[in-house]
Amino acid sequence: MRAGSASPAILIMGPTASGKSALALDLARALGGEIVSVDSAQIYRGMDVGTAKPTSGERAEVAHHLVDIVDPTEAYSAARFAADALAAIGAIRERGRVPIVAGGTMLYFKALTVGLSALPTADPDVRAALDARAERVGWPALHAELARVDPATAARLAPTDAQRIQRALEVHTLTGTPLSALQGQRLAASAALGRTVALAIVPPERATLHAAIARRFDAMLAAGLVDELRTLRARFALDPSLPAMRCVGYRQAWRFLDGAIDARQLREQGIAATRQLAKRQLTWLRATPAHRLAPDAARDPRAVLALVAASIEATT
Repeated sequence: MRAGSASPAILIMGPTASGKSALALDLARALGGEIVSVDSAQIYRGMDVGTAKPTSGERAEVAHHLVDIVDPTEAYSAARFAADALAAIGAIRERGRVPIVAGGTMLYFKALTVGLSALPTADPDVRAALDARAERVGWPALHAELARVDPATAARLAPTDAQRIQRALEVHTLTGTPLSALQGQRLAASAALGRTVALAIVPPERATLHAAIARRFDAMLAAGLVDELRTLRARFALDPSLPAMRCVGYRQAWRFLDGAIDARQLREQGIAATRQLAKRQLTWLRATPAHRLAPDAARDPRAVLALVAASIEATT
């Protein structure tokens, strides 16, 4: 394929622990590409072990973008990601290289490829007030309130889904309009993304993915996930409600450091939460147009390159 301003962006999607990062590196090496990370946890500085962040050697060999760009105390939105990713993709093309856009944060892919609902940005004061009320009366009570002002959204949320209940009430507070009424009013996806080739790594058997998830989480524990979080808590003014600390692995490690769970529960809950994340990712992928690859096929870069070349030829 021809690199440069007309080169398609190669999108690599898939559930956690499916081999996205390895395939992205293989294609970058073969095509002279640079990687744009689509990962809502790898954006945070200092969160390395629990996000399976690329190593310093990998980053020295292949340029990675949108990694280590904010502190774990900072907010970062899908809309901001789309703007940052489009800028990175444009710059990669201008350098005559191939943009390889890889990761597992499906909302970020959605923001980049089809756009987002026209929703207000987060308001720290409104969120703090909602958190304080939830502390007094509980999230089920706020869910009941949401059912009165936005029954369509409340109907699809569990009474304990704190993050989504908070967002829906925040939107209603800021706009006076139900979240359900605003969703679907998409911000136009930017034409700057240009042509793409979408690849989705989809394990054919759930048991194989579950085994890979367990191996990966065990490796993170062995590599010092708990110590990493302990260092972050000493370095930053963190609390468990921050988006960074709600990331899978860090949420469970926080409870371990607070003495709420033991080491066995940390492992069990971390693996279970990662499985749930993978399930949500696979659900999203089922409705997403892309070339499906089994993990074994994704480990054969020559075959993937042939698929990419055939896809580009078919659209030119």
